[in-house]
Amino acid sequence: MISYSTLFQNCIDIVNKYSSNKTLVLEKICSLLKEKIDYYDWVGFYFLDEDKKKLILRCFAGKPTEHREIPIGKGICGQVAKTDKTLIVDDVSKEKNYISCDIDVRSEIVVPIFVDGENIGQIDIDSMIINAFDKNDENFLKQINELISKNLF
Repeated sequence: MISYSTLFQNCIDIVNKYSSNKTLVLEKICSLLKEKIDYYDWVGFYFLDEDKKKLILRCFAGKPTEHREIPIGKGICGQVAKTDKTLIVDDVSKEKNYISCDIDVRSEIVVPIFVDGENIGQIDIDSMIINAFDKNDENFLKQINELISKNLF
């Protein structure tokens, strides 16, 4: 497996090369992470629409989802939007407030993106493996979100 530091450098390269097109940067990062980390089965970015009180899916890599909008507070993503805290769910079948996008998903991590201290969105990753995510994933994804917030917003 490719190292987090190499992947992070790849993300920096994507940001530097395509910074004039936010959506393209986010799409390429989604694809890179899904392709290079074997247990990252779905990778997406949701952003807050305060007027609608919803999260809007901006881009993703993986199976299509019908959950392109998620109300604040609903599901794992909605909880992160409400609490501003990363959530790692080791077994989604045990989560009462879980919104299923794919019956094969077993675990999920959602890490908020902050700009000037304000939660503007999040990266959401699903895995078909129980207990797929740990503190290393969280720290890596926080780095990516910081890169995105400083260079795209």
